[in-house]
Parts: sequence; structure tokens; C-alpha cells
Amino acid sequence: MRPRVPAAPVYGVAGVRMMRVDRRGFLFGAGVAAAAAAPAMAQETAAPSPPSPSTTGPDWEAVRAQFQTAPDQVNMNAMLIASHPKPVRAAIDQFRRELDWRPVTFLEDNNRRLQGYSRAALARYLGVEARQAALTDSTTMGAALVYSGLKLRPGDEILTTHQDYYVTHESLRHAALRNGATIRRISLYDDIDKVSEPQMVGRLMSAITPRTRVLALTWVHSSTGLKIPLPAISSALAQVNVGRQEADQVLLVVDGVHGFGNQDADMRALGCDVFVAGCHKWLFGPRGTGVIAANAKGWAALRPTIPSFVDSGAWGAWINNGPLPDAADGVLMSPGGFKAFEHVWAIPAAIDFHEKIGRAQIADRTALLADQLKAGLEVMPGVRLITPRERRLSAGIVSFDVAGLSADGTVRALRQRGVVASAAPYAVQHVRLTPSIMNSPAEVDRALAAVREIARA
Repeated sequence: MRPRVPAAPVYGVAGVRMMRVDRRGFLFGAGVAAAAAAPAMAQETAAPSPPSPSTTGPDWEAVRAQFQTAPDQVNMNAMLIASHPKPVRAAIDQFRRELDWRPVTFLEDNNRRLQGYSRAALARYLGVEARQAALTDSTTMGAALVYSGLKLRPGDEILTTHQDYYVTHESLRHAALRNGATIRRISLYDDIDKVSEPQMVGRLMSAITPRTRVLALTWVHSSTGLKIPLPAISSALAQVNVGRQEADQVLLVVDGVHGFGNQDADMRALGCDVFVAGCHKWLFGPRGTGVIAANAKGWAALRPTIPSFVDSGAWGAWINNGPLPDAADGVLMSPGGFKAFEHVWAIPAAIDFHEKIGRAQIADRTALLADQLKAGLEVMPGVRLITPRERRLSAGIVSFDVAGLSADGTVRALRQRGVVASAAPYAVQHVRLTPSIMNSPAEVDRALAAVREIARA
């Protein structure tokens, strides 16, 4: 029997079917012939308007009820991989059933438009135009595509920090082997207990040289939980760029995944040129999805690495042996290939979920739970809190050490007590608990009690 699919999609997009196309149009909607004849054809589909957040404030128990998580675990690992809330599960299931029922024709009829909805929803959330958002599989893929796609020349310099993550460092190293750019790392601070906004901004600006073309940073550090002051950094960088020719200006590229979904700030507020993130962490989006967003300056500095299946101009250039576009955009930069389409198409459900709760409310709830956790850890004997207490210097990641125990040992002990933590995969490791809207104050208390018991042992 044909799967029973709701007449109205659960994620708020009206309809899931579009005009049939020739079989050669498989995966990219308009078809090869259309691409060859009209490579500049419109590629956008208007996205639904954002839902209005609740005027009475979120019912956090009702929000928590949207997640199906094991009742015997306190899961404080939103920073790793998310549980899907009910609307996301429903959207994925709807599309999965349709793909199972008629895989070829449903994909032909809907893929391009539904990917357009996903890009438009992410763009709306990040405060950019729909064409300025690309779909990826993860933060790692996004960072690799960006750093390998930068139009850098031999001798150009990329500036980053010792505190940045493996993905940034290694993506840059692989890219430099291809383009001849040099990479320089500096310390953003010497002592996390004394870190300040002026110190971080000052160190970065003083490290920029005439050869610096890219400033590669991470918004929220996954080791310490430090949130860097991106608005202040971008403002100071704008002053540096005032005195430079356009080709010599410094591009601000940000791994934003650990603020994406728990902070009430978009790209305009942050001031970055390129932003990469995964959707399956704090956004609670479909697993295996991510985003690259960039302003006009950012896209002009990038070339795609993986061919797009949804860009008509790219297909037309191939068929007609024409030149590749000189500048990328979100359509061209979205990697093609066969993938878990039901997850890609369900991204708007995650955006709607956040917008209905309210971005500011989610940011405040995340900070409230993190504050509760930090306050308890800070006064606990045998425990050292690593993450700054101030909200302006932290987000949802809370890092700490337990005296006499390794980070891995502490994580094992916590899991034996039903609390799921993680160890930061750095040379210097810390234990991480990352409360989110999935959690409650009672669960934070339970996690604190478990840490207290371990520290006393």
C-alpha cells in the first residue's frame, strides 16, 4: 500500500510537488536542455515567511517533550550530535516515505525546489539572501570547501590562532599545499582565567601584516567554551581594510557551529564575510546537514570544489563548453551528488522550530542553564571551571577539570552515573557539559551532583 503522506507538509512548506520534467532533469530540476538554453535562468524559490514566536513565552517542558531521548540519561551533548525534535522527525519521515514509494519521480519533481527552500530558510535565519547560503553535510565539509576554494596566491597569508580546532588547522594546511599560501598562528590569550575582549581584539589586529588575506577564527571554542567577540573583531578589521585595495583586504572566515542555534545573532551582527556551521548540533536540524553563508565579498573570494547539481549555469557551461562563473554563490557552492535527500529537505522544519520558540528565548534559556552549571562547578571542591562566567564570553559549552582525574576518566565516571559528557579532543583536554533546550534545571542539578560525587571520590 502507498505510504500515507499528510496533504500539508509538516514543516510549513505548501506542497511538495512541482511540474514534471524530462528524465534528464533528474536532480537539478530544470533539466540539461534548459540549462544549455538558458544558463542564467532564475534559480530561487520563495521561502515561506518566518513563524511568529510565542507571545506568552516558551513552555520549556513542552519544548523538551518534542525530543525522544533516553530517560535514564542526562544528555548534555548538543555540541556533538543532536536528537531530532518532533517536527524534524516528521518532516524526514514524510520525505523518506515519498522517496521509498517513488524514488526517481519524487526526486525529479521536487529536489531542486526543496533544496531551494532549505537554503532560503537557512539564509533567513542567518540574515543573508537565499543565493548567499549553500548546503553542505557538516561544519567540516563547509570549512574544507571554503578554505580550499579561496582565491589565494603564493605568499598570501592566512592568520589563525593556536586555540582553533583541528578542522580549521588541517583544512588550512591542506589548502596551503595547493595554493602556496602561508599559515600563521598566534595565541589569542595566555590565561583563560584572564581573557578579555580588548586582549583578543588587540592581539588579532596587531598580528595582521600586509600579506594577511584571511583571518580564520572560531566563534565558540569547543575546548574551553570561550565565545570570542566577533562584532568587536569585525569592527576593528573593517578599519584595517579601509586603507587597503579591495584585492588586499582581509576576509573574516568563521567556524560558527557552537553559536549557531544558541545565540541570537546573525551574520550582519557578527560582521563576518564567510560563516560555516553544521545544522545537526545546537540547531537540532537533520543529521548530516550544514551551511556555508557568505556576503558578496565572501562569495567573490571563493571557487567551488564539488560540482553543483542544482545550478543551471554550471550545467550549461559544461554542455556548451563555456567558462565557469568567476564568483561563486550558494547555489553553485552546494555540492552535488546523491545523498540523504530527506534530511536535506527537512532543514526548514528545524528553522521553523527555532523561530516558533524564539531565537532570543532559546539564547536566554541556553545561557540560563549554562549559568546554573557554571555557578555550581565554580564553588565545587576539587573542580576547576574553565569556561568564562560572563555571558558575553561564553555560550552553551561548559568546560571544567576534576582534580586527579583525566578528562576521559571523568567522562567515563559521569556516564556510569547516567550523565553524558564529552572530552575535548585537544592536546590539553577538558570535560564538557553542554546544556541546551533539551535539558531542564533539574537535569543540571543532577549533573552537578554527579560531578560532586566524582570529585569527592
